Amino acid sequence: MKAGCFKGQHKQWAAGLAAMASPVLAFAQSADPERWQLNMHPGVTHLSHNAYDAHMMALWICVAIGALVFGAMAVAMFRFRKSRGAVPDRDFTHSTKLEILWTVIPVVLLVLMAAPATSKLIDMYDTRASEMTVKVTGYQWMWKYEYLGEGVEFTSRLARKSDAVRQSGIEPTMAENPNYLLDVDNVLVLPTDTKIRFVITADDVIHAWWVPALGWKQDAIPGIINEAWTDISTPGIYRGQCAELCGKDHGFMPIVVKAVPKAEYQQWLAAQKAAAAPAPVEPQPAPAEPQPEAAPAADSTAAVAAAG
Repeated sequence: MKAGCFKGQHKQWAAGLAAMASPVLAFAQSADPERWQLNMHPGVTHLSHNAYDAHMMALWICVAIGALVFGAMAVAMFRFRKSRGAVPDRDFTHSTKLEILWTVIPVVLLVLMAAPATSKLIDMYDTRASEMTVKVTGYQWMWKYEYLGEGVEFTSRLARKSDAVRQSGIEPTMAENPNYLLDVDNVLVLPTDTKIRFVITADDVIHAWWVPALGWKQDAIPGIINEAWTDISTPGIYRGQCAELCGKDHGFMPIVVKAVPKAEYQQWLAAQKAAAAPAPVEPQPAPAEPQPEAAPAADSTAAVAAAG
C-alpha cells in the first residue's frame, strides 16, 4: 500500500515538475506560437530578429531594475523596521544628490534603449534594393496577391475544410484539425534569402496583414498604399491572420506564407505563368474560293435567237 502511494505521489510530483518546466522550455520559441509560450519568438527574418533583440534588451534592463528596486525595498523593510529601533533618516530621503541620481539614471537608460531602437525602426521601412514586389490587397474576407511584373495573381481564403468544420457546429480537436482556421486554399509562395517588398492596401475596409514570424504587421487601408519588406532566412510554412477588426468574418481570413529555396520558387513561378497564359488560338481554315459559273450551251443560244 505504501509503495503504491509512493508511486502515485511520484507521478504527481513528475507531472507537477513537467508543468513547471514547460514555460521554461517554451522560452526559446520556433517561428510558430507554442503552448505555454512565455516569450516572443525571434522569427525567421532580419526584421524579426531586430524586434526580438530590442525586446530582450528592454526585458533584461527591466529585470535588473526590478531586482534592484525590490531588493532595496526588502532590505529596507526587514533591516530598518521600527521594531528593530530604526528611525527615519531625513537627510537620506530628502537628499538632492540622490534625487538627481535616480532621475539621471532612467534618462540614460532610455537613451541607451532609444538609439538602437531608432536605427532598427529606420531599417524596417527601408525598402530600397528589393529584388521583387508583392502587392497584397485585403477584401472581406480574403487576400489577393499579385507578383508585380510577373503576371501572376490569385486570391487566398480560408480552406474549405476549416470552413466546413466551423459551420458544422462540431467541436474541432487538435488531432483532427491541427491548423483549424489557419489553413488557406492558396498559399503565398516566397523565395528565401531574397529581399521582398510588399505594397499593401485594401478594397473595402481596413484590414491588417500580419505574420508573426516575419516580425511586423502592416495596415491595409482603402485608397492608401503602405510598404514593408522581408527576407526569410529559413524555408518553412508561416501562418498569420488579419489583425484589424474588419467585419463579421474577421477571424476567418488567415494568412499562410510558404518560403522555399530560390530554385524551387522559380519552378513554381514558371508553372504559375504557364497556367495563367492564354490558350493558343488555332488557325482558322481559309474560305473556299468561289467557282466560276458555267457558260450556256450553243444550241440554247441559237434557239433564243430564232424565237426572237
